Amino acid sequence: MIYVYSFLFAGFVCVLGQTILDNTKLTPGHVTALFVVIGAALDTFSIYDKIVEWAGGGALVPITSFGHLLLHGALEKAHDHGILGLSMGMFDLASTGIIAAMVIAFVLSLIFKPKH
Repeated sequence: MIYVYSFLFAGFVCVLGQTILDNTKLTPGHVTALFVVIGAALDTFSIYDKIVEWAGGGALVPITSFGHLLLHGALEKAHDHGILGLSMGMFDLASTGIIAAMVIAFVLSLIFKPKH
């Protein structure tokens, strides 16, 4: 049943994003930033952790998870190291995704040529 919940949550995020893009003048960058902020806001109140328990990996795939990971790591380190821990822990949990995106973007920039 967890696969169904994963599919439903990830699909809901995609449908919500596409609906926003189709019905507003927001750009994909705006929607991406909005979803990161929503993920961070949900993590502030520990709601996103409950969504992850319910939807499993389906909640860890969409862009909302990036906001959740940034805030979750920052708050965890802040609890251990005080205010300095906010900047230390911000990228602890999200570093793998950030590095993967940078490497993939670099490789693709070598393969494809930009359009003018």
